[in-house]
Amino acid sequence: MSAAVPPFEVHDPEILAQARAVLDACASPQAMQEAVLAAVARNEAWRGQRCINLLAPEAPTSPTVRALLSAEVGTRAAEGHIGALNRWFVGTQYIDEIEALCMELLKKLFKVRYADHRLVASMIGNLTVYTALTDPGDVIMSVPQPFGGHSSNRLDGPAGVRGLKIVDIPFDPLELEVDLDLFRKMAPLVQPKLVTLGVSMTLFPFPIAAMHDIVAEWGGRIFFDGAHQLGLIAGGQFQDPLREGAAVLTGSAGKTFSGPQSGVIVWDDPALTEPLTHAIFPVLVATHQVNRVAALAVSAAELLAFGPVYMAQIVRNAQALGAALTRRGIPVLGSHKGYTTTQQVIADVRQFGGGLAVAQRLARANIIANKNLIPNDRPEDWDRPSGLRMGTIEVTRLGMNETAMETIADFMARILVEQEAPETVGEEVIEFRQPYQTLYYCFDNGLPKK
Repeated sequence: MSAAVPPFEVHDPEILAQARAVLDACASPQAMQEAVLAAVARNEAWRGQRCINLLAPEAPTSPTVRALLSAEVGTRAAEGHIGALNRWFVGTQYIDEIEALCMELLKKLFKVRYADHRLVASMIGNLTVYTALTDPGDVIMSVPQPFGGHSSNRLDGPAGVRGLKIVDIPFDPLELEVDLDLFRKMAPLVQPKLVTLGVSMTLFPFPIAAMHDIVAEWGGRIFFDGAHQLGLIAGGQFQDPLREGAAVLTGSAGKTFSGPQSGVIVWDDPALTEPLTHAIFPVLVATHQVNRVAALAVSAAELLAFGPVYMAQIVRNAQALGAALTRRGIPVLGSHKGYTTTQQVIADVRQFGGGLAVAQRLARANIIANKNLIPNDRPEDWDRPSGLRMGTIEVTRLGMNETAMETIADFMARILVEQEAPETVGEEVIEFRQPYQTLYYCFDNGLPKK
């Protein structure tokens, strides 16, 4: 008899085995619960209080937003659109009030006619657009992954699930922006129904108006996936996609928007309202976590009050970090054009062992960043790419400024350039981080003190 083939498992089997061992050692279900709570507490003590978090897709929520995520209303179901006749359940009058406030706050924040708050993740927003505005077999154009394109707009994500044919948007590997001349030649040959501008390595604006004029000749539309830039757009610190020709804007509330993990979708054209809202409900979303909706509404109010100054400091910090790393011998993409216009900084760390090794080394020093594909990489380099992606959302919300970015760059250079032991530097990182425990740019704590 042949040996039994072990079942397929995508997760790390050693970590799963450790979890089983912990649970097997517990004397009761209550002890199992305590094991979970202890793991949560360990993460909060380390990641929340002792680390310099430079992950570009993460933002700490304000105390009020965090409290709302455990609110009683989160146990309530609210299927359907706002209004008693539209709901499957009765007793939703206060839920209608919460959801209407959220929707109107989003409209006010983005200066749009239509918004929806029910997307439990930003990738669901992308699937909403593809469901509403395309048919299987349609051609779209999106950014390939070595240039920052995200799976949500590629074959291995919602666009692929919808059965769309995907053509690459040409990208300039040096300027890190769309090659508009080549796009002008390519797009008429395939006549995409949608051109999706969505990247997870996002540094500079897109030529939306020019691209819109090109695809409008055959009725094509521009779809802006602003997962990373949503808060920057709301705070007036990035391009305004809908004003420049995009038909619809989606994004994540958990990145620069600095709210709960969820999606946002906004648009202006009334002709899109029926297909988009039908794709949201009843197709993709049923009950949609009303506690999250309340938290999203409060986050929108925070951005109305603090967004311009908060987002401007995020960008200043990112540019300062890019310059500081470059001066210390760590190459940063886009150095010839100011490094970045967003929260992101992308370093080429091939000479230091590549993105995976560098991210793991920095984590041993309590500095958290992530590996990232950069233009010289191939898609198959996903596990071990050449780049390191950093973001300045969390350090900014903790009150850090350009001077602190110099200190962070020093820590990183000591580890990567000078080859100091990460654990030695890590003790200084913890000491540096200790005074930064208050979350600013919110009604709870206002602005950081000068």
